[in-house]
Amino acid sequence: MNKLALFLVTAGLFVNISCGMAENNKEEKTVQIETEFGTIKVKLYNETPLHRDNFVKLTSEGFYTDLLFHRVIQGFMVQGGDPNSKNAALGQMLGGGDLGYTIPAEINPKFFHRRGVLAAARKGDQANPEKRSSASQFYILQGKVFRPGELDSMQTKMEESRKVSLMQMRVKAIEPELRKLSTEGKQDEIMARINAIRDTVAAEVAKLPPLQFSEEQKKAYTTVGGYPSLDNGYTVFGEIIEGMEVIDSIAAQPTDQSNRPQKDIKFSIKLIK
Repeated sequence: MNKLALFLVTAGLFVNISCGMAENNKEEKTVQIETEFGTIKVKLYNETPLHRDNFVKLTSEGFYTDLLFHRVIQGFMVQGGDPNSKNAALGQMLGGGDLGYTIPAEINPKFFHRRGVLAAARKGDQANPEKRSSASQFYILQGKVFRPGELDSMQTKMEESRKVSLMQMRVKAIEPELRKLSTEGKQDEIMARINAIRDTVAAEVAKLPPLQFSEEQKKAYTTVGGYPSLDNGYTVFGEIIEGMEVIDSIAAQPTDQSNRPQKDIKFSIKLIK
């Protein structure tokens, strides 16, 4: 490599590193969520720029004005951002609204599901194996405090869930072939295919690092609380810095069978810096 080429490569690396450092050192955006129960201030992480910028854009455009917290579960979370919730009739089923696009996952192990985080809602793994986020729907985690033994059991369940999820995706990928074999009455071949997939998934999972909670996670989940089973599955892109008691008040409201509050809980969001 000649000196000029080496200089250009080095300069390019320097620019990339500098841009990354500038992004992370940039002052974090803060939004304010106004509700009848009080005001919540949330900072948005620079390390999840796609989600941050989308959230800021929608907020600046006034999208998050007079929407509803349409799904509320005590000890778990409150969810909002469905565009269909604006002026929705009482009892109307909500949660399926979207804006016609999704956001690529920005799942960062640094940000886990401790109490008070802001995260993006999304469709399930079978329909959404890439874990892409809803463009507008989000949830704020209330969570609960776990005992150390509960975390150990949860790790085991999460490992098993990872296997099941991979298995379902692999089977779904060959569904047309399995249907054809079924119509041909070739049940033995179907089982052979499924068993082969099971063996492949087991081998793949064995190569993956075990799902273990860090000391920071264990401390958070056994003191302030959270919801560890959601870790590595959804993009966490912010956290409450003021007003967690407002979420507790909202989570305590009576709900119907669909977890929609019996009385509408409106919210509006504005950018404050």
